[in-house]
Amino acid sequence: MTETQTLCNGTWLRLKKRGRWEYAERTNPGGGVMIVAVTPEDRVLFVEQYRPAIECLTIEMPAGLVGDIADSADESAVEAAYRELVEETGWRAGRIEFLMAGPTSAGMSNEILAFVRAYELEKVHGGGGDETEDITVHEIPRREASTWLVEKMHAGYSIDPKMFAGLYLLDHGEALFRR
Repeated sequence: MTETQTLCNGTWLRLKKRGRWEYAERTNPGGGVMIVAVTPEDRVLFVEQYRPAIECLTIEMPAGLVGDIADSADESAVEAAYRELVEETGWRAGRIEFLMAGPTSAGMSNEILAFVRAYELEKVHGGGGDETEDITVHEIPRREASTWLVEKMHAGYSIDPKMFAGLYLLDHGEALFRR
């Protein structure tokens, strides 16, 4: 077995090396969660924010880290999704269902991302994130969402490819992952 070496420790990430392989390790215990959410008016919720790692504005679905708040290390992806959805978008879900989880970039990180589906949304405030975030909320008609994402990409935004996976799960997630 090859020895694992820690190259750098951060608050949420650790850079490690095993043999010649370097990778990032998430230090929060629960990974991340991405929320597929549609308003009662059949509008998909997206968030826009600047991401320093890529020095660009991005379009994403609401998302966040699981277990990153003090005293919440043992929260589930679904619990984090309830919190993050309200914080980022101002919409509260009456019900959230877990769909699936998997690696975001298995060759570079141990991060696991859970996809969840939010139902029974109710608007409670304007959204925008917490005091450390500057989030713009977009409510896009479901039938126009894919085209809108492509238009934003052509306008210079970074579009996370998982947005298209999220749209697929919006239409097929229940049938695929029903227990």
